[in-house]
Amino acid sequence: MNALHRRTFLKQAGLSAATLPFITGLPSLGLAAPARPRQRLVFMFSPNGTIPANYWPDATGSDFQLKEIMTPLAAFKDRMLVLNGVYNKVRGDGDSHMRGMSCLLTGIELFPGNIMGGGGAPAGWASGISIDQEIKNFLQSKDDTRTRFGSLEFGVGVTDRADPWTRMSYAGANKPVAPISDPYQMYEKLYGQMKDKENLQSVLDTVKGDLQRVGKLISAADRRLLEEHQALVRQMEQEIATTKQQKLRAVPPTLGEGVADQNDNLPRLSRMQIDLLVNSFVNDMARVATLQFTKSVGMARMNWLDIKDGHHSLSHEPDGNADAVAKLTKINKWFAGELAYLVQKLSTTPEPGGEGMMLDNTLIVWTNELGKGNSHTLDNIPCLLVGGAPGFTMGRSLKLDKVAHNRLHLALAHAMGHRLETFGKASLCDGGALKLG
Repeated sequence: MNALHRRTFLKQAGLSAATLPFITGLPSLGLAAPARPRQRLVFMFSPNGTIPANYWPDATGSDFQLKEIMTPLAAFKDRMLVLNGVYNKVRGDGDSHMRGMSCLLTGIELFPGNIMGGGGAPAGWASGISIDQEIKNFLQSKDDTRTRFGSLEFGVGVTDRADPWTRMSYAGANKPVAPISDPYQMYEKLYGQMKDKENLQSVLDTVKGDLQRVGKLISAADRRLLEEHQALVRQMEQEIATTKQQKLRAVPPTLGEGVADQNDNLPRLSRMQIDLLVNSFVNDMARVATLQFTKSVGMARMNWLDIKDGHHSLSHEPDGNADAVAKLTKINKWFAGELAYLVQKLSTTPEPGGEGMMLDNTLIVWTNELGKGNSHTLDNIPCLLVGGAPGFTMGRSLKLDKVAHNRLHLALAHAMGHRLETFGKASLCDGGALKLG
């Protein structure tokens, strides 16, 4: 109800304005402000840079034309926001692939370490939390936005090896979050029935008591690790409680049987993971997700595109190699097609319990760890936003002035209701959140 309507109601009912705060929550009066739609955020990653001439639109504003790589998204041009000029300005330890990947969502330096990068540049894990996990924690801290998982990390063809090239999500400093690359494993996480919940709760009760007793015996230095274990127990208890309460709005998707997590199955694995992602959003299991295709230095061979070369090897070819440029354009166009599949599903799925379609309240950020593969530049990293979010005006191509990607992360946090003033490396947040309205 708007302010004028409320004043009219008070006058007709003979009530004081001082009474309004006490009665606006009474459902039968219809005075409560409408509930804010569920806002969701997805980060989609593809590796090894892009082909700038076939990616960036020439024109700015709303009158722009899509280049070859983005043509699969033509039907959603008015829902797109192309950001040219977003730079990853984080420097320090590690090579460009390592910093491109593990600083992509964290916006802060890598720790020194012994994981050797290209050119003899070693590094460790990122030294801070990633923006997806920061937003997840914010949403999970409030009753009206808390969900069963908070965030979900989907992988497509991500190798089992754990290093700064394979991880973009971080729960905190030195805490990489592994994506789940097997859709059957993700299905079990989302929909598998817990066996003997009462027995599991009993075990957790025993563990809680034991951890409390151990806490009296250990040093202060060990207490932090113990507190992390206790937090995990509390999380498991909360998940058990939420699982008991939750009723599915939509039945789980049917997955084909026997699709191995192998290179040549990436197209099928991608669609399976996207179907699970959308279904998890319909059932409000999470409001933040990542969708990671392979990894930095990813060597997938796109045989289904009739390309036998490894993706990373191709990305190192010089600009004058017309065959490599054509193949890399085709590869990145395929990634755009997978994004289009996700956008299409969201655009045709009604908003659960609300108005419009799910895409109206879902913002997808498609990005990359490098601006260009053969130069390993962290300048002008591919950054395409699709969907909708408060304060964002879509249907445009913008040319920004070499802005740090930390400022984009601030804008994303603000759109999710999290009014951060800085994120990641504070000195890279000068100017505040990007204005994308």
